[in-house]
Parts: sequence; C-alpha cells; structure tokens
Amino acid sequence: MHGVGADAPWTERFVRVNGITLHIAEAGPTDAPLVLLLHGFPDHFVSWRFQLLGLAGHYRVVAPDLRGYNLSDKPPSGYDVATLATDIRELIYTLGQREAAIVGHDWGGVIAWVVGIREPEVVRKLAILNAPHPALLTRAWKHPSQLRRSAYITFFQLRGIAERAIEHDGYALLWRTLRAADRGRAWLTDDDIQRNIDAISRPGALSAALEYYRQLPHALAYVSPMRVIDAPSLLLWGELDPYLAPWMADELEPWAHDLQVKRFSTLGHWPHLQAPESIYGMLQAFL
Repeated sequence: MHGVGADAPWTERFVRVNGITLHIAEAGPTDAPLVLLLHGFPDHFVSWRFQLLGLAGHYRVVAPDLRGYNLSDKPPSGYDVATLATDIRELIYTLGQREAAIVGHDWGGVIAWVVGIREPEVVRKLAILNAPHPALLTRAWKHPSQLRRSAYITFFQLRGIAERAIEHDGYALLWRTLRAADRGRAWLTDDDIQRNIDAISRPGALSAALEYYRQLPHALAYVSPMRVIDAPSLLLWGELDPYLAPWMADELEPWAHDLQVKRFSTLGHWPHLQAPESIYGMLQAFL
C-alpha cells in the first residue's frame, strides 16, 4: 500500500502493537538505525512527510498514526501517557529493534518525553518539537500567560459538546484554526488542511484525539517520581507558537542531563512544516 498519491515514496502497512493495530509509513533501509516520527494534534503521519523522506537516506524511518488517529485503531481506552508510551516501546520491538531515536511534535513530543522517562532502555536519542516536558505541566496550568493559551484544553473536556462544535459545518472550526496558522499559504495548503480533516473525521478519530487532552489531569501520576532523561536530547522550539509559551522551553536541564535547546524567533507551532529544510538539517546533524 502506498501513501499520499500513487507514487508516494514510502510504504504503508499495519502492525499489531500493545493489543491494537497501528498504521505506519516507513522509508529507508531496513538494516539502518531506526528513527520514529510521532505526530501531534490534529495531524497524522503525513505531517512528517518532509522529514520522513529526508532522513530515509540514512535511517530506517517509521511514522505511525498514533493510537486513535487516521487509520490506526480507535479503542475506547488507552489514551493515558503511560499506555501511549508503551505503544511506542512495543512498536520498536515489533519492528525488530531494541531501541530507536524518537522525534516527536506536539502530542507526539509529549509521548516522546514520557518514553524517555518511563522506557529509557529503548531510547537512543530524543528530539522534541514544541512539546512541553511533563515536569512543566503543573506550573503551566498556574501561569497566566499559558492559561490563556490553553483555554482550548478546557473546551476539549466537554465530552460530546466539543465533538459537535468541531464537526459542525464540515469541521469549519478546525479548518479556520489551521488556516490561521498560515494565512498566506506559504507552507500549509488547502489540500494539506483537507487531508488532516479527512483523517480526523474517520469514525471515532475525533473523540480519540480529544481523549489525549481529557487524560491530561492525570498525566503526572504516570511520570512521578520524575526520572531524569540521560539520552542525548534536542528541543526545537518555535517561539511564535500561539498554544505554548516560550518559557516552556526554559530550565529543563534538571530533567534532561544531555539537552540542547534551539529556538526559532520566526517559527510557530509547526516548525517541521514551516521550515522543513532547516529542521531536517538539524535533525540529521543531531541524529
């Protein structure tokens, strides 16, 4: 099976992981070191199309649709960060490897942090794009600047109401939100947005995606006491992110001993889409 368009230069298939079926896209030599690319909300594996292809020259690159998203299974439970981290550990094992470099954006980045905390034996390196470390979550909800940015999370807690509001008028709310990220259509086309809407409008996908947020109040219970991450780590942060305050990339050294932080004053929440060549270059150099 092939990806976006008949000639997409990656292969897609389904694998059994942690009691569910995940849909994955993969490229690169199967005997090369494994790199996993974990997407965020409201994306799916296609969010990583530039990095998937770029890194495939040197690595075996696998981009899954996370639990609940797009073509992956949408079970009624399992959206807590512990289970999501186990999904990634078991995916590594299912792919015949004992460890991987893990790259994550947004929710994929949160999961990557948690894998580094809970499953350090499977992590070769971590690269995170615009995703807060779990240690900052409690502080974030008390910080006025972040509280305003996170108002949508409170809305997402309204089970049923949030789904109906997002689905209304052909997912118009989601369409407007994504288009606002790139009003000039410099890096996000209408087709890109429609692909995301097609993926999240699959039966059960929207509610599954919102369950990630509905589990947030319990997230710290799964990562406490907080284990320090020893794996080499890279945090890439677009400072124009409307959802995450720039200070959330500060003072993380106590939680990750070998951490590099690179900030981008002109990039927003999706740096890997907004500046794919720059982000690819940094990931390639780090990995």
